[in-house]
Amino acid sequence: MRIISGKNKGRKITAPGNLPVRPTADMAKESLFNILNNHVNYEDLNVLDLFAGTGNISYEFVSRGSKSVTAVDNNPKCTGFINQTAKKLNYDNLYVISLDYRVFLKHTPNKWDLVFADPPYNMEGIEEIPFLVFEKDILNKNGWLIIEHSKNIDFSDYSGYFDHRVYGRVTFSFFRQNL
Repeated sequence: MRIISGKNKGRKITAPGNLPVRPTADMAKESLFNILNNHVNYEDLNVLDLFAGTGNISYEFVSRGSKSVTAVDNNPKCTGFINQTAKKLNYDNLYVISLDYRVFLKHTPNKWDLVFADPPYNMEGIEEIPFLVFEKDILNKNGWLIIEHSKNIDFSDYSGYFDHRVYGRVTFSFFRQNL
């Protein structure tokens, strides 16, 4: 995986092979950030990366100058790798939390401008992620929730949903707070 833009543009990051992850493909990640480029000012963003895995998406947001990024994953090997990589890249505004996403969402007092969720495609209960995010009210006004998922899931009837994009086997569904 590589960082596409920002202060660490072009930097390659190699995750250990023993991590149970499926990092977002560079083509899909680049397409996602091309969409975001037209809608957000990265320097104003506080970002939550749920199911952070290798930290691929978190690194991209920090590299582009986001105010803060919180990476949450329940696998200690993943969070350990993200912490090591953040230190190597001098990312002092990348906060890593090793916790199940449901427990985290239930107990966090914080709000974010953008929440990115990339759960395992075969995870049971993926459809409840928008409900949990909106029920807990963790998005700031006009905040975005982006869920990466397989094409087999359709979120178009969900509250706050406004768009989706498909890139090969990757689908991004977009939701907005206060539609």
